[in-house]
Amino acid sequence: MIEAQSLTKRYGAKTAVDSIDFTVRPGRVTGFLGPNGAGKSTTMRMIVGLDRPSGGVVRVNGKAYVRHHAPLRQVGALLDAKAVHPGRSARHHLLAVAATHRIGAKRVDEVIGLTGLEPVAGRRVGGFSLGMGQRLGLAVALLGDPATLILDEPVNGLDPDGVVWLRGLVRRLAVEGRTVFLSSHLMSEMAQTADHVIILGRGRVVADAPMSEIVAGAEGDSVQVRSPQAEHLTPLLEAEGATVSRAEADLISVTGLAAARIAEVAAGARVVVHELTPLTRSLEDAYMALTRDEVEYRTMQTSPEVDR
Repeated sequence: MIEAQSLTKRYGAKTAVDSIDFTVRPGRVTGFLGPNGAGKSTTMRMIVGLDRPSGGVVRVNGKAYVRHHAPLRQVGALLDAKAVHPGRSARHHLLAVAATHRIGAKRVDEVIGLTGLEPVAGRRVGGFSLGMGQRLGLAVALLGDPATLILDEPVNGLDPDGVVWLRGLVRRLAVEGRTVFLSSHLMSEMAQTADHVIILGRGRVVADAPMSEIVAGAEGDSVQVRSPQAEHLTPLLEAEGATVSRAEADLISVTGLAAARIAEVAAGARVVVHELTPLTRSLEDAYMALTRDEVEYRTMQTSPEVDR
């Protein structure tokens, strides 16, 4: 379990993490989301003792990370997969890390097999692809068979098969009763992996709830309707209590009315409909709504006329 209470980190006049409280519980996968600059990486670094909090506390399995006598057996962390001597082979790197906690070679071979590193275990890490480097980082995180895993962007560089493999791995670890805390910019992947979500915005917690509640809190389901008579259909749907917005001359978005009822209204008025597509809410919809005002680095969109 990971417990943060009033956790704060300041860099001079800038507050990167602003007195946040959260609990990451065992037996489920907890996703950690937020825009760039929201404080996610800083929070993860404070959990594993790489950054000292300016205020508040964070405990892992009941105590500060630095107070664990054998932290690798308590917490497995993947924060920077590149932090490896490039001249060592994958196996020698794992053996060196294992030696710091008196972990035997048998466990090294187990995590090599678990992470799919057998074909490259004897190769120098300097020649690894980004995906293989991530697998090695995961192998290090799993080396001590820890109760808690903290993974920062673990799917970075993995191919589609690797992403599916990692999804199954973290869910299996959670089923075993472990605490799994991971961040990712891939909303579709997080939606399939996480049971619970914590979202940061400008260093503050803006959401902390089960995945189902986060998604349910997004804007309502809508139906995309394409019709050459969209202008005639719009007031008929509004009379039924729907909210209608026009995307194109023949395309409208309808909320507050089921697709079946839209079809009935159109048929009753003899309105031709070429498309009727229900659009369900997603984690991305919820995330964008929750962080709309929390983005520190916003892309400016300008027209060609302005550019000139």
